[in-house]
Amino acid sequence: MILRLCISALFPLGLFLAKIDAAPRTNILILLADDLGQRDLVCYHPESFYETPNIDRLAAQGVRFSNGYSANPVCSPTRYALVTGKWPTRSGLTNFLSGNRTERFQGAPLTLQLPASETTLAEALKPAGYHSVFVGKWHLGANESDWPEHHGFDENIAGCNAGHPKSWFSPYQNPRLKDGPTGEFLTERLADETIAAMKRAREASKPFFIYHAFYQVHTPLEAPADLVAKYEVKAKRLGLQAIFKPEEQIQIAASSARQVRQNQTLPVYAAMVESMDHATGKILAALDALGLADNTLVIFTSDNGGLSTAEGSPTSNLPFRAGKGWLYDGGIREPFIVRWPGVAVPSMVEPTPVTTLDIFPTALDAAGLKTNPGDGINLRPLLRGEKLAPRDLYWHYPHYSNQGGFPGGAIRSGDWKLIERFEDGAVSLYDIKKDPGEKTDLSAEESQRTREMREKLHAWYRETGAKFLRPLKQGPAAWSPYKIDPGP
Repeated sequence: MILRLCISALFPLGLFLAKIDAAPRTNILILLADDLGQRDLVCYHPESFYETPNIDRLAAQGVRFSNGYSANPVCSPTRYALVTGKWPTRSGLTNFLSGNRTERFQGAPLTLQLPASETTLAEALKPAGYHSVFVGKWHLGANESDWPEHHGFDENIAGCNAGHPKSWFSPYQNPRLKDGPTGEFLTERLADETIAAMKRAREASKPFFIYHAFYQVHTPLEAPADLVAKYEVKAKRLGLQAIFKPEEQIQIAASSARQVRQNQTLPVYAAMVESMDHATGKILAALDALGLADNTLVIFTSDNGGLSTAEGSPTSNLPFRAGKGWLYDGGIREPFIVRWPGVAVPSMVEPTPVTTLDIFPTALDAAGLKTNPGDGINLRPLLRGEKLAPRDLYWHYPHYSNQGGFPGGAIRSGDWKLIERFEDGAVSLYDIKKDPGEKTDLSAEESQRTREMREKLHAWYRETGAKFLRPLKQGPAAWSPYKIDPGP
């Protein structure tokens, strides 16, 4: 009581609160990899062929989620989820923006840009005085009016319509990035741009939100020659040979079998992973040098699983099944690492399933903003070692993927995951904890659980306005959950 009276005498209440409010706001740095599978990082897969010491160090300094998920098995919908905090299904942005293949049926209608009506994380942070910078791959609209500077970002560096770089080396042919010296490597250049943006924000005494979206490790596969040579030597020393096996496409009517890479052996891909890791380390070292690390929330994740069944198949996601473009965990299980000094318990491994959508509310909390207009949850309690009420995660991909994946939906509830195929409504049920490869369908043995999870999934379709496959001219009628009893 005496101490309280003394404080009151020295600092009138208004002045005291003003001093608290004047404390610097937490900076926010999001690092999003492109097509990086969870098993591409050594901190998740110690036997990995690749080398990722900087991201491994980040994981040791924060919380590593063992059940991190992307919002979708391909890039643009996950990027939508990150900047809005909403299920991509709500806007109809359910595939990469130029992708709508036709096989037995036509894919669902597809929104082709981030709607202007959406409030992005950059816009939500403006009232708190944040300087927001986008660096890297945007891929949320073809027109300039769809690009980051028109969605709340104060700076846009290299963000445009491109889903992959036209060149990994300067000249870049990117309308939002000036060319550097001939032969300059894109990943290093973008790391330098992020570091420069940090310095500008510090000099202006503003908190920053930097969304650094790597173009790596997306195709085309290309990296500095010295790094590629390093892994060629390593592969030869280890006697590695690429191994492929057919994907077991149970109950898939239209798609042909795909070959799935079983091991990590490709030197150029390993070099791309290491160069991305090096850039990450460079950015994190700059945070330290600038004295900003202790006041910066850092989140590292990826937009979808590793490319494993087509388009070069450069990596393996085993034990997870399949890869990018598939609803199996190989397509959606991601690295998900959060370093938040003073909040996140260092070196903790957290098994609770989390998703891309959770970045939005967590970042708002770091900024001191408590409202959450989206579908994700604030991860602060989990980062502190506390528990949250169980929740279900959902996926909706009503398209045929370039990688051979089938149109479908999925729900994860606890350790159980149900997948529904949109060509015919067939379902499969897996115990993810016991069967991470999703090989043993338990829908018949667990009929009640299957029915209950399918009912939840169908209710979610309705709540989010999900759209489904469309028939071809003179083709069979397309299946829809809206026309059937939701039982199995």
